[in-house]
Amino acid sequence: MKHLHLLFVVLTISSFVIRILLAEFKPAMLQKKALKILPHIIDTILLLSGLALVFQGNWLDGEFGWIISKIGLLVAYVGLGAAAMRSSGLKRWIAFFGAIAAFVTIGMIAVTKHGLI
Repeated sequence: MKHLHLLFVVLTISSFVIRILLAEFKPAMLQKKALKILPHIIDTILLLSGLALVFQGNWLDGEFGWIISKIGLLVAYVGLGAAAMRSSGLKRWIAFFGAIAAFVTIGMIAVTKHGLI
């Protein structure tokens, strides 16, 4: 399950970066059906595999502040990612780098199991 989750971590961040680049340089390509549906499928599998890992590892039995931190950062990543996709110019890039920072922080918390709270 862990390897599946890690695969979809890579696919999620890759699809986000590709869609931002397309939004900036080739926005018409974002109208293709696959580019509208595939990121949602990837993100759903990522979320479900993450939930499966939480229950498989019994991580809710002990200290789980790190999981709450990851959920909060996930909300921030989604919000900033949506803002990046909908904005343009400097606002797009500020939201993009904010989303990347949230994503990287989620990864650091996943490795260390130490939350922000």
